[in-house]
Amino acid sequence: MAEIVFNIEKKLGTLSENKKGWAKEVNCVSWNNRKAKLDIREWDENHEKMGKGITFSREEIIKLKEILNEIDIENIDIG
Repeated sequence: MAEIVFNIEKKLGTLSENKKGWAKEVNCVSWNNRKAKLDIREWDENHEKMGKGITFSREEIIKLKEILNEIDIENIDIG
């Protein structure tokens, strides 16, 4: 399997942390020396291991922000 090269260029925030110390974070990450994308995933304490996550381009983040701003969280049945 090919080695995955990543660089966390900017840490934007932590959404949550589990009992094992892994944190679900929002970061700007460059994958395989490409232009950074906004990335949401779980990381171990040293940022050496990661869980599955999702990356967003600038255009996708703009659209996601629009969608989230329109949501009335109080009227959605989520845990």
